[in-house]
Amino acid sequence: MFTTTDFIPKKYTGSIENGNFEWSAPSNIALVKYWGKKNDQIPANPSVSFTLNNCKTITKLAFEKRSNQKVFSFDLLFEGKPKEDFKPKIQKFLERVEVYLPFLKEYHFTIDTQNTFPHSSGIASSASGMAALAMNFMNLEKVLNPEMTDEYFYKKASFLARLGSGSACRSIKGNVVVWGNQENIKDSSDLFGVEFPYTIHENFKNYQDTILLVDKGEKQVSSTVGHDLMHDHPYAERRFAQAHENLDQLIGIFENGDLDAFIKVVESEALTLHAMMMTSMPYFILMKPNTLQIINGIWKFRKETQIPVCFTLDAGANVHVLYPKNAKEKVLQFIQAELVAFCQNGQYICDEIGDGAIAL
Repeated sequence: MFTTTDFIPKKYTGSIENGNFEWSAPSNIALVKYWGKKNDQIPANPSVSFTLNNCKTITKLAFEKRSNQKVFSFDLLFEGKPKEDFKPKIQKFLERVEVYLPFLKEYHFTIDTQNTFPHSSGIASSASGMAALAMNFMNLEKVLNPEMTDEYFYKKASFLARLGSGSACRSIKGNVVVWGNQENIKDSSDLFGVEFPYTIHENFKNYQDTILLVDKGEKQVSSTVGHDLMHDHPYAERRFAQAHENLDQLIGIFENGDLDAFIKVVESEALTLHAMMMTSMPYFILMKPNTLQIINGIWKFRKETQIPVCFTLDAGANVHVLYPKNAKEKVLQFIQAELVAFCQNGQYICDEIGDGAIAL
C-alpha cells in the first residue's frame, strides 16, 4: 500500500535540459458522490465514477532549464492565448506538489491547454485540466527517474492530480474509478484513484452519457466552499455512511448487471448531493427549473418505455443522462424530441465511458 512519503523522490539519475510533452485527460462523472473533505484534499467519503471519453482537456507542457531557482516560473495559455486568471490556481498547485516534484523550480514551463468541450459550458474542467497537467509533470519525472514503474507512475499522477482538484484523481486511468478508502474494495485509498478491481457486467460496457447543458453560467457556489459546508452539516455523518453503503451496493450491481438497482443508487446519490447543499448553512439551490423538467421527463419516459435511462447531477444545473449503448438510438430520439427544449441554446454533448489519460 502506497503512503504519502512513497511519492517523495530520493534522487534522480536522469537529466534533461528542455523539451515538451502533451497529454489529454478526460472529465469524469461520479456515480457515488464525493462531497466534503478533510485537510490535504482527503475525501470525507469514498466515491466512484465513470471516466468520460470525449469531454477532455489537452495540455502541452514545454520546459527549459533556467538559472534562477528561487521561485516557480511558468506561462499559462488557454486555447493559445495568455490566461492570467488561471495562474493563481496553477501557482497553488505547484506549491502543494513541490515536495513530491522537487525539480519544479529548475525549469521555466509553458503550459498550453484547451478543452474539447465548449468553454463555460458548465462542465467541470478542473478534473480534466489538473489530471492532464499531472500527467505531463509525471512524464518529465519519468525522464529524470527512468527506473520508475508504470504502477508508480499512474498512482503518483493520480495522487498529484488530487492535490490540484479532488475529483481529478479519478481522471487518470480506468473506465470505472474508485477514490477513497472502502473496506470491500481492494487497494482503495484516500490518496489516489484506483481502477475498479472487480467484475463489470456487459451491461455497463460502453455506457453512454449525454450531458444536457441547462445553465452555462458561473456556479453559484464553488466546489471548495461547498465541500467546506459539510464540516458543520447536521446530516454529514449519515451522508458519509450512506456513500459507503451505496458503493458497497454498486460492487454487486456492477457484477450482476442489475440496471434497475443501478438507477436507484445513481439517482438517489444525485439528489442527496443537492439535498446536502439545500440543508447546509448557508444553503444553495443549484438546480434550475429546467433541471427539474428534464428529471421529470426522464422519469416519465422510463416508466412508459421501460428503457433503463437515468440521470445524475454534479454540483450544478446540468443533467447527465446515463443509459446502456443498446438504448442509444431511442434515448437520443427522446432527448432531441423532448429534452433539448430545456437546454440553454439547445446545447447538449454526447459522451460515453472512456479509459483515462493518453499521451499525444
